[in-house]
Amino acid sequence: MFTGIIEEMGEITAIERGSRSAVLHIRCQQVLEGTKVGDSIAVNGVCLTVTTLDAHGYTADVMAETLDRSSLGALRRGSRVNLERAMPADGRFGGHIVAGHIDGTGRVAEVTRDETAVWYRITAEPQILRYIVEKGSVTIDGISLTVTRVTGEDFSVSIIPHTQANTVLADRTAGDIVNLETDIIGKYVEKLMRPGEPAEKESRLTMEYLAEHGFS
Repeated sequence: MFTGIIEEMGEITAIERGSRSAVLHIRCQQVLEGTKVGDSIAVNGVCLTVTTLDAHGYTADVMAETLDRSSLGALRRGSRVNLERAMPADGRFGGHIVAGHIDGTGRVAEVTRDETAVWYRITAEPQILRYIVEKGSVTIDGISLTVTRVTGEDFSVSIIPHTQANTVLADRTAGDIVNLETDIIGKYVEKLMRPGEPAEKESRLTMEYLAEHGFS
């Protein structure tokens, strides 16, 4: 489990590509502390297992499923990536519950600046937007962020310049693809409220439904 608080930006130094998989070579420093082979590190929000380790970085295998459902397939040598080690049991919960299993990708529609705030508007598919709520949490490329606005086609987040400068959001411009993970609590609540129903059905989880069943 992760919290969406980025510890370090690493750099892709090499990519070994197979027909349906890849091996990422990542140069980094901070996240190596206390890390051993077999540990989990989130790379742009995707939980990957450390397969080899040295003083200057590590490697991680990426399966076909991960390449298909994330933006990792677009990485190239020199790309910067957000890195976060799995949360220790005695760690500080600085963001929100992040599984490192992304729901899909979105596309940066617009980046604007408002005094000290930097606004990102992200378009996404309906099956992702259904779990994004205003003032709720969302993970973009592994970063825990607060949603400021949601429509039927997109959502927006507002960040401070420090967050932009210390994460790969500084590299993102209109048209770029980003990894998205919605708040896992909402998905569990929906599943429990409609047991046995396939996930692709239209959600019955509304404010009226919750009130009717004792939630207020």
